[in-house]
Amino acid sequence: MTLQRTEFQRKPATEPKRRTRKCAAKGCRAPFEPRNMMHKCCGPVCAADYAMSERVKAERASRQEGLRNLKRRADWLKEAQAAFNAFIRARDAKDHCISCGQNHDRFWDAGHYRSVGAQPALRFDENNVHKQCVHCNQHRGGNVVEYRLRLIKKIGPEAVALLEVEHEPAKYSIEDAQRIKAVYKAKLKSLKEKS
Repeated sequence: MTLQRTEFQRKPATEPKRRTRKCAAKGCRAPFEPRNMMHKCCGPVCAADYAMSERVKAERASRQEGLRNLKRRADWLKEAQAAFNAFIRARDAKDHCISCGQNHDRFWDAGHYRSVGAQPALRFDENNVHKQCVHCNQHRGGNVVEYRLRLIKKIGPEAVALLEVEHEPAKYSIEDAQRIKAVYKAKLKSLKEKS
């Protein structure tokens, strides 16, 4: 007598399909069957390599966090100024020197019309800072008379008059410097993508 299976009887259990994963070790990436969800590497050698790389990553992140905490306000302002100056040089890349009108194949500065010492509030004002040759900026004290004449042509007499009035003293915080640095890095990136 043969037994026939009815629709309510269970079918014989089949072996479930095993999932594979790629080894997390940097140079390996071989497929393997993980024992559990925490199993990331195909063998002990790869596991040791992976553990070492994760330790190095954690140490680097810790060191960077420590250095970030050691930075003073002056350090953050210096980085913000560097990002701002890089943007100004890129913005005025096709222009000549704002003071002497020459187009040297030399290094360029981002020269302030009103200096940071005289007007700290204008330190990051885009109308106050323009591409200037190193000779005019550093060796001729900014060549301010010529700077002013060409600045009037570039941005207009009303904008120059706004720069020349006295401004409220500015005291930038660390957060201000971090924000300014991020803004001008993004502006520089956008400017480079357009060109």
